Amino acid sequence: MTAPDPLVVRYLSDEWITAVSQAVAHNVDLREVAANHTVSVTQVVTSTPFGDVAYHLLCRDGVVAFAAGAVPSDVVFTQSYETAVGVATGHINAAEAFIHGHIHFKGDHQRVIDAQAIFAALDTVFVQVRSRTVFN
Repeated sequence: MTAPDPLVVRYLSDEWITAVSQAVAHNVDLREVAANHTVSVTQVVTSTPFGDVAYHLLCRDGVVAFAAGAVPSDVVFTQSYETAVGVATGHINAAEAFIHGHIHFKGDHQRVIDAQAIFAALDTVFVQVRSRTVFN
């Protein structure tokens, strides 16, 4: 039996959150975009293999950070594990999932619109981590 690859992380595990956090911290483009935005986002994913999982992104004063747990946020997205996996793997379009009620939104709609550059830069981070993520 071979040992598991330490670079491979399981989606929504503590190791995955740490991997995303480290990638966020080292992404120059994201830091540059963060200099012009202020937003806090909490994502809650229900019924995961780890129970309900929450993580957040904070972008304030030119600093961007990603970590486990919920924080007081401008925006909170809640979705099931099935939806989250579908969106993360590209099998489900996030906008369509939202329109069809699979992603629930609470908070400041304008803040989300104003922070599109942050989300676009963050997508690069998720793509990077996705390359070593398992979704089972």
